Amino acid sequence: MKRSMYLLLGFCTIFNWSITQAQTQQELIADGNKGGNTDNVLTYGMGYHQQRFSPLKQINKANIKKLVPVWSHSLNNNVGEQAQPMIYNGVMYVTNVQQTVAIDIKTGRQIWATPIDWEREAARIVCCGLSNRGVAIYDGKVFVASLDSYIKALDAKTGKQLWRTKVAEWKDGYSITSAPTVANGVLMTGMTGGEYGVRGFVAGYDPQTGKELWRRFTTVAPGEKGSETWPNDDSYLRGGGSTWITGSYDPELDLTFWGTGNGGPWNSKWRPGDNLYVASVIAIRPKTGEIAWHYQWTPAETYDYDGVNENILADMTIFGQKRKALLHADRNGFMYVLDRTNGKLISGHAYVPVNWAKPTIDPNTGRVEETDVAARIRAGEQVELQPRWTGGKNWSPMAYNPNTQKVFLPMQEETAIYQLNNKDMPNYKPGERYMGATNSTKARDPKLPWGYFGALDPVSVKADWRIPQVEFPIWSGTLVTGGGIVFTGKLSGEFMAVDEKTGKVLWEFQTGSAINAQPITYTLAGRQYVTVLSGLATGTSLRRETAGKVQPGASVWTFAIMKD
Repeated sequence: MKRSMYLLLGFCTIFNWSITQAQTQQELIADGNKGGNTDNVLTYGMGYHQQRFSPLKQINKANIKKLVPVWSHSLNNNVGEQAQPMIYNGVMYVTNVQQTVAIDIKTGRQIWATPIDWEREAARIVCCGLSNRGVAIYDGKVFVASLDSYIKALDAKTGKQLWRTKVAEWKDGYSITSAPTVANGVLMTGMTGGEYGVRGFVAGYDPQTGKELWRRFTTVAPGEKGSETWPNDDSYLRGGGSTWITGSYDPELDLTFWGTGNGGPWNSKWRPGDNLYVASVIAIRPKTGEIAWHYQWTPAETYDYDGVNENILADMTIFGQKRKALLHADRNGFMYVLDRTNGKLISGHAYVPVNWAKPTIDPNTGRVEETDVAARIRAGEQVELQPRWTGGKNWSPMAYNPNTQKVFLPMQEETAIYQLNNKDMPNYKPGERYMGATNSTKARDPKLPWGYFGALDPVSVKADWRIPQVEFPIWSGTLVTGGGIVFTGKLSGEFMAVDEKTGKVLWEFQTGSAINAQPITYTLAGRQYVTVLSGLATGTSLRRETAGKVQPGASVWTFAIMKD
């Protein structure tokens, strides 16, 4: 009898562990939605929709001044922190380019740490900072990518590597800086390398084995649908269209939505045509990699306006009608609202100063209309270009409140000095820059803001409020909560809470290094917590802006309301 009881208890222990470590597709779908468990953060963007909204309101405007650090954990990294943590059953999973770490969220103590082994020489083909924006978790596994273009699975309990798969050859200019995602049982990853003459793609893998299931290229080959948008040669093989920000997912439509980057080379003269699917959003079926529809943000892209920024999925009332919308603030300076069932444009307006195109896109044509500034650029003149190639907004993700239908985002207003080389076609060499343009930044008046952090109506782009950013621009992600609080961070190191309605800064805490990561909120034993990573990233723009003023660092900071 005792032996049978011990066996039963042992079985139950194993069974319970398997339950606590198994993330199912149903749990991923519920994450960030009604019915989801607020103790967990299971998806990039705090929900497949990537709204970065939480209904939690224990932390609110009335008590925000009592928000205090609960613990801080060092990540031993001096090249920057940009990741969003994931949380499951009391364990936080966080990563950077050096390691993936599991942390007990109650105590801040490390459970395990697994180095990310990657070829250090690969750093030379990463254009814009040594970054890793997070992990995916599913079925007891933690999935993480590396700068030398591998993806691997770790055991969520121990950190032990289960499998490792090569995604691309880094020596050809490919790298991975984004978080993977799991949609409908398929592990998906994008890639980067738009400055190195790569051919962009999204790839799907079996999460159990790492076997590649499909690969969807983002530049169209001769004979394929859309090939008329490319010259009849092999330029599509070096055409760019990288996919370096994680796609969102609509389980009802069974579509994932991935943005694509700049064309290769930058100078579109050497690849005449609109160049599908460069600088676009593509709706992909996760089981097959089939493209269901596309929309091109910047046809014949020649400005380094990557179209990879997050695609927020929202069910909205627009002009009196309920719409399944996709919201996107592009680097090209336009805020787009699409019908995510078919990719048709609902509205498109400039949300920062734009001079290369007219400020409103006609929904009947759905196509941005270029100005004489664009014509002069394409003719090879040296021209002042707004926005700068870093964009009206770069990758730093915005947040959306479904109750108010407002978005909260950083907006940058720099100007580029830009010129295309129309005389000499760039010489392609694998793993070397492939651009055909020169770019610099117009000197700015230090008394004027780099840009703003604000709240906008995504349809009209009318601002409720804007906070000028005079010392540094904001490169942090954004989080909005049911407590009326918007969280974001500064390059000077302050993590801050802003009144959602007025834009008043209610609270700040100095973390010791720049914040260019993505805050999250969650609960443990009924108490609400907020977590963000701190650590100055190595992107060229960030280092230019902070030179001599902000030190590197690497830490996880977790906050809660002070107990009485």
